[in-house]
Amino acid sequence: MATMQQVADRAGVSIATVSFVVNGTKYVTPATTARVQAAMRELKFRGNVVARALASRRTRIIALLFPTTGNRFSPTTSQFFMSAAERASERGYHLVLWPVDPAGDDLDDLVSGGLVDGVILMEVRMDDPRVAVLTALDVPFTLIGRTRDSSGLPFVDIDFETTIESSIDHLQSLGHRRFALVLEDLEGTPMAGYAPHLRAEATFRQVTAARGLGGTVVTAGPGSDGGRAAGGGMVARAPRGAAGGGVYGASTPREQGGR
Repeated sequence: MATMQQVADRAGVSIATVSFVVNGTKYVTPATTARVQAAMRELKFRGNVVARALASRRTRIIALLFPTTGNRFSPTTSQFFMSAAERASERGYHLVLWPVDPAGDDLDDLVSGGLVDGVILMEVRMDDPRVAVLTALDVPFTLIGRTRDSSGLPFVDIDFETTIESSIDHLQSLGHRRFALVLEDLEGTPMAGYAPHLRAEATFRQVTAARGLGGTVVTAGPGSDGGRAAGGGMVARAPRGAAGGGVYGASTPREQGGR
């Protein structure tokens, strides 16, 4: 494997300049950087990631934290993973998927050891203990989702409130008067208090009550199979010939984005 000295000789620069380019510790002109990088490619030079992290005090690694509880992967979840990885790569970072305990008890080892430069937190609950742990550890982090009180917290989120209201708007415009919201049953699990569920349910109850509509919240088993079984049971039990035709509008937030 080529050495930094060989790269320096090929590029016609000092070994210190090669070090600056590899580790990003000091400014090097674009022209010189291009020569060094060309020499690295020609010689198939591979920098030592650990040494580079020690020199720059940055690992350029971002951890995407995902709870270890249950099978919470969905196609939408995978899209979040891939989009985050692509964006991190565009900015010169590596993204790692890091399963964590829902209580955040194992975060200290990850963060205090200097393994990552920042954290993205997924599957956020209304009162999420991981947020308090990350805040105490003083590590840069952001949320995909939001807690009950998100003041001062950086986050991106799906607008579940508007999603629920728009869904009811559409079904009501078709003449329906009775609706059901299907939610995965998370009570008694570490994911109890999952923010999208609580926010969606609160909006659903508020909108149906304000409009004088029939509104029922139904809990279901996990995944699409659980949602279909719950929906099928509702349709089977719905009275025929009633106003609105006994049709229910069903929505499962995790299937729509789940954050």
